[in-house]
Amino acid sequence: MFRLILILVFLAAPAMAGTRIIDGDTIELDGVTYRLNGIDAPEQGQRCGNWRCGVAATEKLAALVAGKAVRCDASGTDGYGRTIATCFAGNVDLGKAMIEAGVAWAFHRYSDVYAQDEQTAKARGLGIWSGTYTAPWDFRAEMWTDAAQKAPEGCPIKGNISDNGHIYHAPWSPWYSRTRINTARGERWFCSEAEAIEEGWRAPHWK
Repeated sequence: MFRLILILVFLAAPAMAGTRIIDGDTIELDGVTYRLNGIDAPEQGQRCGNWRCGVAATEKLAALVAGKAVRCDASGTDGYGRTIATCFAGNVDLGKAMIEAGVAWAFHRYSDVYAQDEQTAKARGLGIWSGTYTAPWDFRAEMWTDAAQKAPEGCPIKGNISDNGHIYHAPWSPWYSRTRINTARGERWFCSEAEAIEEGWRAPHWK
């Protein structure tokens, strides 16, 4: 295990310079992408009944980091090259706060660090526990299966080129259905997020 502490200090603002919210469980600090350890938040395009739970998760994470110094204690990397880390905004553990607010599931497949916090949120019926909703890992699998059946060679990730750069959209992106691929412009399809990242494309920033 290695340890990396990154401290960023900023004036109160929706997001400080060098900080971007990729989604409800992933942040970018000065160009380094951190996947919050132990949680899995609804995808940006995911709904929980009529509630836009994916948007709510992203908004919650953005609110937690706004106006605060952020640091991340890294513990490894995932298959996409993202750094797995426990991140803090001031003294607030972001993963724990997301679980406690009912806007993320504990990612038991990889860690049980927030299992008790999840049980507390579940007992209180908060957010994702106010009904019976699809967990994000199942949501991603369903969206992937459907999109792969329609995509060239079963590779459903769309690599789009815009003024914001080379951005890839996975099937669970809210912009996925509106994104058209023009191979003449250098746009392309990818078979995995890891492949897209390796080729220099990035996920959308939502905040």
